[in-house]
Amino acid sequence: MDIKELYKIYQQHPCITTDSRNCPKDSIFIALKGESFNGNKFAKAALDKGCSYAIIDEKEYAVDGNDNIILVDDCLTTFKEIAREHRRHFDIPVIGITGTNGKTTTKELVSAVLSAKYNVMHTEGNFNNDVGVPKTLLRLDKNNDIAVVEMGASHPGDIKKLVEYVEPTCGMITNVGRAHLLGFGSFEGVKTTKGELYDFLKAHDCLLFLNESNDDLVDMAQKRELSRIVTYGQTDEANVMGEVISCAPFLKFSWTDLSSTDSKAKTYEVQTHLIGAYNMDNMLAAITIGLHFGVETEKINSALEGYTPDNNRSQLDVTKFNKLIVDAYNANPSSMSAAIENFKVMDVDKKMAILGDMRELGEASDAEHQKVVDQLKEYGFKEIWLVGEEFGKTNTDYRKFNNVEEVKEEIAIKRPEGYYILIKGSNGIKLFQLPELL
Repeated sequence: MDIKELYKIYQQHPCITTDSRNCPKDSIFIALKGESFNGNKFAKAALDKGCSYAIIDEKEYAVDGNDNIILVDDCLTTFKEIAREHRRHFDIPVIGITGTNGKTTTKELVSAVLSAKYNVMHTEGNFNNDVGVPKTLLRLDKNNDIAVVEMGASHPGDIKKLVEYVEPTCGMITNVGRAHLLGFGSFEGVKTTKGELYDFLKAHDCLLFLNESNDDLVDMAQKRELSRIVTYGQTDEANVMGEVISCAPFLKFSWTDLSSTDSKAKTYEVQTHLIGAYNMDNMLAAITIGLHFGVETEKINSALEGYTPDNNRSQLDVTKFNKLIVDAYNANPSSMSAAIENFKVMDVDKKMAILGDMRELGEASDAEHQKVVDQLKEYGFKEIWLVGEEFGKTNTDYRKFNNVEEVKEEIAIKRPEGYYILIKGSNGIKLFQLPELL
């Protein structure tokens, strides 16, 4: 059965589930596989629970005479192909976003701005991988005017695979940094993989939104000779320019549309609810995309000022005892350095940081963790707790904990009080468990 025939079945049963525990009536079950599960084993059970069809890729689970079980070569590929076929039924702008840091926040900001004028379908949470992207595309419906799709990567070729299903009409890379080096092999590997979005935009003559202040991104775009470009950045060479006003602790900034036809372009000030000067570029990306799609400046500013993060990214939690800067979803050398840099210049008293290991750095791990503690020492930070085996190997006098459980025990004995506390680490270190205790 080819993909167009499968898509006709999907149109009659427009609900796909990959979880045999959740089988809505008349839905289609796709038997995905992972390291610890095999969906093929649950195909019959999914039909019994209410699914109209089950798509499998292992013949032994096919039932003779049951036309409701469809055998394909590979379920994940089929899932993505159905999603691409669905995406092709919508002649609307599709904005593709990737990057080492800031892609989820940027996606949220872009969606908030565009929602001031349009019905926007955007990636929920961080559904940005092989399974999450198809799920996102299948949420497209006739009411949507525009789509914002986030794409993540941890191995070479990941973006190339995703972008061929998303088929963006325009896109951007937030930045490139030293993350997932175990998978990519090197920083050049990161740039090559993220640059696969640029390759697609070039091949299909699509528009690029480019951070003019980021030398790596500018170089990557120039090497590919991309011609359709709208720029933003903290330089007057960009179409949309911005400047940080303050971080006390929330980011306040100004921006100007230098591409405006007005003889004197107006400068606007925006007070955000995001922590970190590093969010400046994310804000400018949202402004630039909003302007391109005709969102009024007042609505752009209102959307940015009204956006409040709730996903453990750049958010401020005020407790009875402390003020917590929670950025505990993920960490890599570039985002960690930016967070520490921002914490240094933040105009607040009595600072403390609880930092967790940065995962998936391979052979570079020892050196990258040592750079972090050296940066902390250079900036004069005193109250620092380091969590995890990698930080445990560093040469420093800062306090070290093997895991988050040891941190919890210390907090139970003597909880820090009256501090601004930066909490940042890779998700696997589980520092997200600490805010309720602090």
